[in-house]
Amino acid sequence: MEEQDLGLVRRLCDESPRYRRLYEEHMFLERELSLLDQRGALSPEEELQRRKVQKLKLAGKDEMAQIMRCWKR
Repeated sequence: MEEQDLGLVRRLCDESPRYRRLYEEHMFLERELSLLDQRGALSPEEELQRRKVQKLKLAGKDEMAQIMRCWKR
């Protein structure tokens, strides 16, 4: 991520409660994915959970990007 984008992320976290919640959720989901990936072979239930986490993370990331685009204008 570029330096100016990092500055915008910090600013958005400070000024936008919605962006802050999305960012915190994104970090939580990233850690959860990392823990699942460390397990190696996953049970069918764990694989389903992993896919669910990935979809939630992607949806949040898309919304964060939309907010960021609006703030850059």
